[in-house]
Amino acid sequence: MSNEIPKPSVPAPDILRCAYMEIVVTDLAKSRAFYVDLLGLHVTEEDENAIYLRSFEEFIHHNLVLRKGPVAAVAAFSYRVRSPEDVDKAEAYYQELGCRTERRKEGFVKGIGDSLRVEDPLGFPYEFFHETEHVERLHMRYDLYSAGELVRLDHFNQVTPDVPRGRKYLEDLGFRVTEDIKDAEGTTYAAWMHRKGTVHDTALTGGNGPRMHHVAFSTHEKHNIIQICDKMGALRMSDRIERGPGRHGVSNAFYLYILDPDGHRVEIYTQDYYTGDPDNPVITWDVHDNQRRDWWGNPVVPSWYTEASLVLDLDGNPQEVAKREDTSEMEVTIGADGFSYTRADDESGSYRGEAAKGFKLGNLV
Repeated sequence: MSNEIPKPSVPAPDILRCAYMEIVVTDLAKSRAFYVDLLGLHVTEEDENAIYLRSFEEFIHHNLVLRKGPVAAVAAFSYRVRSPEDVDKAEAYYQELGCRTERRKEGFVKGIGDSLRVEDPLGFPYEFFHETEHVERLHMRYDLYSAGELVRLDHFNQVTPDVPRGRKYLEDLGFRVTEDIKDAEGTTYAAWMHRKGTVHDTALTGGNGPRMHHVAFSTHEKHNIIQICDKMGALRMSDRIERGPGRHGVSNAFYLYILDPDGHRVEIYTQDYYTGDPDNPVITWDVHDNQRRDWWGNPVVPSWYTEASLVLDLDGNPQEVAKREDTSEMEVTIGADGFSYTRADDESGSYRGEAAKGFKLGNLV
């Protein structure tokens, strides 16, 4: 790759997990109604400008910050590192890469101490921290447990034009690939990468970017997700259900995608698998396998491929969005007739006795 991001000579920070996301919302009251009243995230603290939320099993100060601002966007993808020294390592690492960095010993948000924020080589606002305020872990507060309880922050998903370039950069940073989507010509459409021993802490989706595709929270079981759908139906919010519920092929998880009042996409996610062994095998999916995105073969709505949230630079300005030059997953998997493309050279459905291509109606685009 001619534009490959070089690996620094200094060691990478030891990243534990994705920890929180800071998003900018245009109407704090409407966002509170969505994330607290509908989804049941727990308020750690709030004021007229920001709300700090955490999931049921979390003991650090928050997993999500809603900050009022003029433009809906993402201000930080934040990762916790193993030790205070790893914040120093992150600073040296990104400075060698030539990235813009900013460090605040008091933290950028409430409840988080010494932190480094960077504009990373892909254009995303990354944060690294270790010091955090501990709060009550609610994991045994069943008096507070709702039928659709969100128990953990699971992952981020980032839209970037060049997935192989981003994949190598994240592998150099210590992430490991669990699954990816490719075609016979070698084009990579997406990659899933982890630190905490699940399918992913972040994923790279090929598209115009840098943008945030979604932030994902886990439930304990599938029925929790179904309850969220029923609740949204009862509240006449079904138009905010973008995709699902269903089961992914990639990750094997049960999923639901919904949109907040500003259009930020939230995934509700459960029951993926353990990936922590050093020889955990990478699963590669053919982009023409109709079950890669939905195990039941249901088509993906076009907005899921095309819409995503802006991300901010360290001054709070939206980053410029660059166009993907490689073919898009939507273009190669949904035909001009609106039918989803299952497998090449399988008009009769003879491949292992499975369904032929075009067996389900997609969305006309």
